[in-house]
Amino acid sequence: MSIKSDRWIRHMAENKEMISPFEAGQIRYKNDEKIVSYGTSSYGYDVRCANEFKIFTNINSSIVDPKSFDKNNFVDFTGDVCIIPPNSFALARTVEYFKIPRDVLVVCLGKSTYARCGIIVNVTPLEPEWEGHVTLEFSNTTPLPAKIYANEGVAQMLFYQSDEICQTSYADRGGKYQGQRGVTLPRT
Repeated sequence: MSIKSDRWIRHMAENKEMISPFEAGQIRYKNDEKIVSYGTSSYGYDVRCANEFKIFTNINSSIVDPKSFDKNNFVDFTGDVCIIPPNSFALARTVEYFKIPRDVLVVCLGKSTYARCGIIVNVTPLEPEWEGHVTLEFSNTTPLPAKIYANEGVAQMLFYQSDEICQTSYADRGGKYQGQRGVTLPRT
């Protein structure tokens, strides 16, 4: 298994629709204003989050249960900046839609800009032949409110290509998150 370079990522995005929309370079400014960067990096791709958020709330005093998740534990919010309450979290989705090849595994990691502010992005794999918008979780580990900027970089995807094709892909298994669009809550 080998990690793939910017050249490979560009080729796969432009010719195989692996990432859409795709930015071939690294974008650091928008309207002459500095932003959290997104786009192709040396050995990965920095994704943006869309402006749709689900902010966790405990106003119902319910238990968080992945087998029976209460959607009322979230407040839906749309906007350019999401404020995450102290010691809480929010869900968002990538702007980019992914179509992962059968011989590729992608690992999503948080960007250091956010990590240095106490905002942790979940580490998650994108399995072979999975496709969809990636649902991201932002944990605010600080005792203060924290900002997440929509349409700016929030996480980096690292692409690993195997020497052989997997026997059973995510699509073959009929994975429960296949083709997801929008922010997707836990499914069992």
